[in-house]
Amino acid sequence: MRGHQGRNLWFLAFVAPFFIGLAIFVYVPIAWSAYLSFFDARNTVNPTRFVGFDNYRYLFNDRLFRDSLKVFVLFAVFIVPLTYVCSLGLAMLLSNLKYGQAFFRSVFFIPMAVSYVIAAIVWRFVFFNGARFGMINSFIRSLGGDPVNWLGGGNNLYWVALISVRLWLQVGFYMILFIAGLNQIPRETYEAASIDGASGWRMLRFITLPQLRGASVAVIMLLFINAFQAFDEFYNMLGSIGSYPPYGRPPLVHLYLIAFGGGQQNLGVGGAGTMILTSIIVLFGLAQTWALGRGQEKPKKVRA
Repeated sequence: MRGHQGRNLWFLAFVAPFFIGLAIFVYVPIAWSAYLSFFDARNTVNPTRFVGFDNYRYLFNDRLFRDSLKVFVLFAVFIVPLTYVCSLGLAMLLSNLKYGQAFFRSVFFIPMAVSYVIAAIVWRFVFFNGARFGMINSFIRSLGGDPVNWLGGGNNLYWVALISVRLWLQVGFYMILFIAGLNQIPRETYEAASIDGASGWRMLRFITLPQLRGASVAVIMLLFINAFQAFDEFYNMLGSIGSYPPYGRPPLVHLYLIAFGGGQQNLGVGGAGTMILTSIIVLFGLAQTWALGRGQEKPKKVRA
């Protein structure tokens, strides 16, 4: 059990803290949410009245919950391709730099260390606060325009703030993933393609993107999951204006308001929503893994 030279014990020593934290803060809450989803749990985590699938039926019949799923789709349609293109473009630019690669990698990766809550508050009060002295409105006034109410006023301009803060926060992380993928592509491949006359778009289409297929699948999966878990920017930037605008209430915000806000504290319905979201994420991950495995070439059998 100790393994050769106690390697198994060292493995457990390094893995145990992470596994314990994962179990306490992820697996146990998911299991408890599954338990609460079958009970009438209002203002208590120890319910006694079993209601079966009533909480699930309530959510599927709830128009606001269905609309929150549409918010996720709309948010993903914007943020996933935009982050993919920006992170891949930055990765390719930095990979071709002869000097200062480490500096620029650090500059673009630093936003990952910033809390989503802090970034959302900075975006709200500094850049898109709607006041005439806000940074964006000050720039618009310098060009002769009128101040814009970014987060209210019955318009859809709040999407500019939501997309920009999420893009700033996460593009550096996915840039690092693409850089790791680009470093795995042999230089000889580009040299051979260049000799054959390939350049620009043809080099990107037939060399870079196919070689980055594994990294691209991982990035797209993480982007969809993170988009589905959007909460901080919506809650901290739009929750302050009194009521959420149309398409400004994603699933996690809606479930949070049901479970902890508005005096409802309906943990049973909140638990049911958690299980629905978890199931959707798992199914999406399995579907993407299946698509990746299907697209890989299988080795041909050679007859003796």
